Amino acid sequence: MTPHQSKIEKLIAQLCPNGVEFKELGELVNILDSQRSPVTREKREIGEVPYYGANGIQSYVKDYIFDGTFLLMGEDGSVINKDGSPVLNWVSGRIWVNNHAHILSEIKDKALLRYIYFSLQKTDVTKLVRGTPPKLNQQSLRGIKIPLPPIAIQEEIVTILNSFTELEAELEAELEAREKQYEHYRLELLMFGEGIEWNTLSEVAHFMNGKGHEKHIDENGKYIVVNSKFVSTEGRVKKYSVKQISPVSKNDLLMVMSDLPNGKALAKCFYVDENDKYTLNQRICALTVKNNEKINAKFLFYILNRNKQLLRYDSGADQTNLRKDDILEIKIPVPSIAEQERIVKILDKFDALVNDISIGLPAELSARRLQYEYYRGKLLTFNEYAK
Repeated sequence: MTPHQSKIEKLIAQLCPNGVEFKELGELVNILDSQRSPVTREKREIGEVPYYGANGIQSYVKDYIFDGTFLLMGEDGSVINKDGSPVLNWVSGRIWVNNHAHILSEIKDKALLRYIYFSLQKTDVTKLVRGTPPKLNQQSLRGIKIPLPPIAIQEEIVTILNSFTELEAELEAELEAREKQYEHYRLELLMFGEGIEWNTLSEVAHFMNGKGHEKHIDENGKYIVVNSKFVSTEGRVKKYSVKQISPVSKNDLLMVMSDLPNGKALAKCFYVDENDKYTLNQRICALTVKNNEKINAKFLFYILNRNKQLLRYDSGADQTNLRKDDILEIKIPVPSIAEQERIVKILDKFDALVNDISIGLPAELSARRLQYEYYRGKLLTFNEYAK
């Protein structure tokens, strides 16, 4: 037990031994939705101010409509996580928000906004979300019940949970530094001059587009749906389908074709490790090597993953949508098969150290996230006071 936890238990015994009141969210925060202002892509002036939608930053603009610390909650579209909790974004500074995210600010002496943020992270809003696309309207938002201990207890809870998120941020920064180091070595190994053969991607690989799976998503489905979230998280975030609408085969390369401005998913690739396991979602393409005696599929994966010839299409202002021709016209180096295999062997080792969830930093980061979720659940569970 940490000193903070011990202090919380003493405060509960002193201030609320019989439980706490559960209050509606609408009583605890300011809801600033009336001040939102959507701007179409065509009318947005490119700048450095984050422009937020339901699930986060959509682009960057010149002007702002809010300046401070706020909690954003998805209103329609991307509004709910797999565990039933609402999609939340904690933001500070100057921002612009469109009409797809609710905007919450703190009411002094009522509740700490950071406490509200942590509490909502473990709140199931499944029954409050309605329609297609999914929508969490303001009336439902206002009615969400939040356990409200005294401010002194809220402060201690926030201190503990902030320490977890800060440690997680440090690990993420260290992992990002390791990834940059890996990327440096990858680029060094994949730098070729004019002494070797170069082909267009269309000459060495077949192309296939994915298809929508919305009607077949089921957590008990047999097939993993390869979408941008799956690829960008190295396969850690999964959805399942009961139908394999777009089958892919072992050694195929799957690439994300669409992403938000300055996103990290565009042109990111996934290497298929076995047959009859995956189904390809829309805006993800599959590339199959035409001649294995000429191109090693794993070598091609390393060449294509976040390839700069494709990243140049990201304007930094609007969503990027790669076309089939954009992808197939890029140039691919073709050294000898022996050289390709040598490079693959080296990069496989680097890749495992950086991305393998069972090794080093990724494993520690995963453990810390589980620990955070455990303590968050424990700290935010209160008995309701019976009046």
